[in-house]
Amino acid sequence: MFPAQPGALRVWSNRLIMERLIIIGSGPAGLTAAVYAARANLAPLLFAGYQYGGQLMLTTEVENYPGFPNGIMGPELMEQFRAQAERFGAKIENVDVTAVDFAQRPFRVWTDDIEYAADTVIVATGASARWLGIPGEERLRGQGVSSCATCDGAFFREKHIVVIGGGDSAMEEALFLTRFGSKVTVIHRRESLRASKIMADRALAHPKIAFIWNSTVEEVKGEYGVKSLVLKNLRSGESSELPADAMFVAIGHDPNTEIFRDYLELDAQGYIVSTDGVHTSIPGIFVAGDVYDIRYKQAITAAGMGCKASMDAERYLEELDSERSAGSLSAAARA
Repeated sequence: MFPAQPGALRVWSNRLIMERLIIIGSGPAGLTAAVYAARANLAPLLFAGYQYGGQLMLTTEVENYPGFPNGIMGPELMEQFRAQAERFGAKIENVDVTAVDFAQRPFRVWTDDIEYAADTVIVATGASARWLGIPGEERLRGQGVSSCATCDGAFFREKHIVVIGGGDSAMEEALFLTRFGSKVTVIHRRESLRASKIMADRALAHPKIAFIWNSTVEEVKGEYGVKSLVLKNLRSGESSELPADAMFVAIGHDPNTEIFRDYLELDAQGYIVSTDGVHTSIPGIFVAGDVYDIRYKQAITAAGMGCKASMDAERYLEELDSERSAGSLSAAARA
């Protein structure tokens, strides 16, 4: 159920709960924002989602986050983020936000049948894995088709595993999957990788990893599991069939912005528009992380954005309190 007329004051839930600051999203951006806001005694409420933790929950070893010279597993890093935020007093709920109304103040946020009002909101909903959209993919998802090597790699020990993509995420998936598969084949639509040099070099040098260039997957075949992939060579136009036991898709992500579409300015790809990576088109609504960041998409940059968004939200609340105080004094004087 969504608001019929944005801006009208309504209560169409069983409860209305007032909060100073609501954070939507629980990746590095959202949880860092929660740490800073909690330390500022703002008692932020963070909606983590039923699948909390952002993309790092689907990531294997993280080697480039400062403070972990030996690396750390993505889910473990996010658990530490969360524990730190809760230590300082952040309230975290593992529920999804189903609707918002940013046209009225205080802003409205809904989770199922509960309505919240907030003076300010930080949007840090991140992005979700992109799929190929080909025949057989959705039907076989969870039966050999996956976007998460850490979740499903162990099911394919001594099997032929295929990874789709040519960026850092695809190389990371492929390298991780060599722990399980007898062979890992990377299929990429170009003739060279988009991954960083260090990741590309690791994958290219690995004896278990093979590459099929200038090709796309047209169909996933199999009755109760993946049996083969239909490939198309983009140069010759020829089709071929590749026997395989699993297909891991790592071709990028789409921003999780659908519920904000009627309120916030979005670019052509659906990312939230911001002139500085913090402020949105609505004063009092801030943005952080991959829901805005098209270029960097790193845990460290997302965390930095979460810090900035939280600090600017704190300043916004201070200014709002000053305005309210001045208004109260003015009203008292008139009385």
